[in-house]
Amino acid sequence: MTISTTTASRGSGLAGTVADLAGRCDEWLPRVRLDPRGRWYERLHRDAGQEIWLISWLPGQSTGLHDHGGSRGAFAVALGSLEEQDLSGVREVTPGRARAFGSDYIHEVRNVSTAPAVSVHVYSPPLSTMNRYDLVGDRLVRLATEEAAQW
Repeated sequence: MTISTTTASRGSGLAGTVADLAGRCDEWLPRVRLDPRGRWYERLHRDAGQEIWLISWLPGQSTGLHDHGGSRGAFAVALGSLEEQDLSGVREVTPGRARAFGSDYIHEVRNVSTAPAVSVHVYSPPLSTMNRYDLVGDRLVRLATEEAAQW
């Protein structure tokens, strides 16, 4: 599937983009795969301004604590539910809700339910790096930096 630039930019910013795409699952559902070894993901669109990813999650799968290398972004759950934890708390994200975040945001997303979940993510500008963290007491410790070529 190729997402046109018009489709990728309509709505109210990044949250509007993912909410719109999450609601059109007939366009991407046949692409989804479930992988017991880890989250499955596929880039649906990339241009100079943004990139859009589709991710599937089996129960227990998680991103770990990470940032987005200076990109801002948003994600929406299309099927199932996910839990998001940032430095201020934990929240459940269900279909119909989009979560937008700024360029310095650090969070973890995980599937704590007993059923698979699917989400749509957009980043602007496209991701170039991601930093992985651990929380030691109340202090963030950077564990690793991943480059875009690793995805």
